[in-house]
Amino acid sequence: IRESATLTRDVLEQHFNDLKGTLKKLLDERLMSLLQEVDAIEQESIKPLDECQKLIEHGISTADDLLREGESAVHGDVGQHNEKLCSFTKKALHIQLDSLPEVPPLVDVPCLSAQLDDCLLTILKDQIFRHGTVASRPPVQLEEFVEKPGGILVRWCKVDDDFIPQDYRLQYRKSTAGHFEDVYVGSDTEFIVLHIDPNIDYQFRVCARGDGRQEWSPWSVPQIGHTTLVPHEWTAGLEGYSLSSRRNIALRNDSQACGVLYSKAPTYSCGQTLTFRQVLPVIETVGQPDRRDSLGVCVEQQNGYDSLQRDKAVCISTNGAVFVNGKEMTNQLPAVTSGSTVTFDMEVVQLGPCGNEGGNVKLRVTISSNNREVVFDWVLDQCCGSLYFGCSFSYPGWKVLVF
Repeated sequence: IRESATLTRDVLEQHFNDLKGTLKKLLDERLMSLLQEVDAIEQESIKPLDECQKLIEHGISTADDLLREGESAVHGDVGQHNEKLCSFTKKALHIQLDSLPEVPPLVDVPCLSAQLDDCLLTILKDQIFRHGTVASRPPVQLEEFVEKPGGILVRWCKVDDDFIPQDYRLQYRKSTAGHFEDVYVGSDTEFIVLHIDPNIDYQFRVCARGDGRQEWSPWSVPQIGHTTLVPHEWTAGLEGYSLSSRRNIALRNDSQACGVLYSKAPTYSCGQTLTFRQVLPVIETVGQPDRRDSLGVCVEQQNGYDSLQRDKAVCISTNGAVFVNGKEMTNQLPAVTSGSTVTFDMEVVQLGPCGNEGGNVKLRVTISSNNREVVFDWVLDQCCGSLYFGCSFSYPGWKVLVF
């Protein structure tokens, strides 16, 4: 409690200090904008009045000079009297002393003033007093971590009955170092975080956004999750398939070579969920998917086959047919298309004696595709703690993620 209270105080102080700095900056910018507006109006309005004043002052100065010249002509010497008087008369005839520039009426002359609405303070006061809340506990909390090969399934739940969530936001970071990163935003209450290094602690936290709201709720209490399971990887180097840098995505390229692409190691064990996801559509120009195309698991790698539809393997073809030890079942699943997700779940239902010569085992297999599933028993003549997975495609364009 003390730790969270201290952190909350620090967050509140930092937030309101940032607000004060931002508010001062905005007020300074608004003041500068209004002062510039005053300067612009002043300069624009005063210019014609200044020109009018200059004309009037020039006319007064000219009349004053003419008056002095007339006085000089009247009081001058008799010899120069006629000459000065003649010059004065000519100037007086050419100067229009009764002509003045047009002076705008007083009502047309701008008179600047500032209008400041005091209601702004009332609005700000009302908004400030309602800004921010302190919650004694977050409305959502992390609930469960489930180990996955190279990943962690994170589940969370709502703990505030009065809170109506619209979206959830999940973040994680490696150990306690570095910054939290967004890994999921959506309406689901669980998410598989991939690209997790085995036997390394990761810290997770989740928050939610209420229905019709823009702001996120407080974060949940951070919790540690990890996985001990190595990630699933495809075997590198098989002609006909290109792999991603993490070797968890296989792309069927345009090579003419065919065959089954297997996992690097038997990393799938009973009790786990194996997921294949088709992340790119089949290229339309190469025709329909081949009936030999398949995704599935097998006891061992067997080269020389162009499909998983063989002995010691269970698989689903791209048209939805299910094969067990090379034989097609009567039950069929939807066809595998762009964005399809196929999952395999297995559990041991009967274990025979395992001596030096091995023993048999019965596995309960569930294959799911597009919200439909088939369940059957797969009998093997040997005990196997883990299985390989594989895929085979005849045409380029298939791109499969495994996790």
